[in-house]
Amino acid sequence: MKPLISFSSAFYQNVLRPGLFRFDSERVHGWLTSLGEAIGRTSAKNILAVALCVEDPRLEQIIHGVPFPNPIGLAAGFDYEARLTQVLPSIGFGFGTIGTITSQPYEGNEYPRLGRLIKSRSLFVNKGFKNHGIHKTLAKLSDYKFQIPIGISIGKTNTSGPETQAEAVKDIVSAFREAIASPAPFGYYELNVSCPNLSGNISFYPPENLRELLRAVLTLPLRKPLFIKMPIEKNDKEILGMLKVIASFPVQGVIFGNLQRNRQDPALHPEETAKYPAGNFSGKPTEKRSNELIRLAYARFGKKLTIIGCGGVFSAEDAYRKIRLGASLVELITGLVYMGPQLPAEINAGLLTLLKKDGFSHISEAVGADNGSASSP
Repeated sequence: MKPLISFSSAFYQNVLRPGLFRFDSERVHGWLTSLGEAIGRTSAKNILAVALCVEDPRLEQIIHGVPFPNPIGLAAGFDYEARLTQVLPSIGFGFGTIGTITSQPYEGNEYPRLGRLIKSRSLFVNKGFKNHGIHKTLAKLSDYKFQIPIGISIGKTNTSGPETQAEAVKDIVSAFREAIASPAPFGYYELNVSCPNLSGNISFYPPENLRELLRAVLTLPLRKPLFIKMPIEKNDKEILGMLKVIASFPVQGVIFGNLQRNRQDPALHPEETAKYPAGNFSGKPTEKRSNELIRLAYARFGKKLTIIGCGGVFSAEDAYRKIRLGASLVELITGLVYMGPQLPAEINAGLLTLLKKDGFSHISEAVGADNGSASSP
C-alpha cells in the first residue's frame, strides 16, 4: 500500500474527523463536496492521483462494454449536485453515480436531513431526492469529460406533482429523455425505484407497477447499460418477484441496496435512532441484508443480471465479501464519512492482497466464489 494512503487514513480518523464531527452533517457535506469540486478543477487532482491511486490490471473489468478501472464506486445519494465527477478518479474510485436526479428540482425534505449515528456506524438520511433538477444538472455537465465511468441516477420527482402511477412514470421518462439527449458522456444509467424518503403512496415494488415503468423507460434509445437500485426491506419472495420482472427486460443489472428502514435492526442503537423520528439509515445497518440479497440475486439471476453491491462497506474485507457473494462492482458512501476520502484507494490495495491470498489472478474470478454457480431465471 502506498505510504500516503496509510498516512491519510490515520490523519483523517485521528485529526480531521473529530473536528468535522463537531459540525452539522449536512453543512460538512456541503463543505467537502465544494472542496472536491475545487480540487477537480485544478492540477491538484493529478497530485492526489499519483499519491493515492492504485492501478492494476487485476482490478480492471469491462462490463456491458463499459471499462471499469477498478470495482469501487461512489453510490448515488452523495453527489446529488454533480460536483465530484472530476475528482473521483484521483482518490481511487473506478466509477461514480451522480444524483438521484429528478425531472423537476427539489429542495429536500424538512430538516434534519442528515445525521451521524456513530455507535451504529451509520448515517441518518432524509434528503428525499434533493437535487437541482435534470435540466440544470445536465447543463452543468454538457462540456465535461469523464476519466472513469460516471452514471446518472434518475428517480421520481418528490413533489406534489406526480400523483398517480401513470404520472410518475411520465415524470421519470421525461428525465431519462433529457439525459439521453445530453452530450454529457455518461457511462451508465441508474433507475432508483427504492428511495424510502419520498412523499406520496406511489410504489414501483409491485410487479405490475415495475413492469409498467420498465416498459416505458426501455422504449427509449438508452444505448448505455441500465441498473436498477433495489430496496433491502422486502422479503426474499418480494425481491424475487421484482427480479423476475427486471430479468424479463433488457436491463443489465441491479444494485443491492438502499437504506435500512427497520429501526429495530440489531445493528442500530436505539438511543441514536430516537434522535431522528423520520428518515432511514445507511452504513453498517444495511450490510447484512445487502449481502443476503446479493447472494440471492446471484444464485437465481447471476447469468442474466450484473450485481452491484452497496451497503456497509468500510474496508477491503467488506467489499471483498460482497464480491465473493456475487457482486461484480461495489459502491459506498458512509464509509467515506467514517474512514476518510482515501478509502477507495485503500480498498483497492486491500483487494489485491486478498486476491493473491485466495489464489485469484483477476477480480472477476472472485465474483460469486462463495455462492456456487450463477443461475439463469
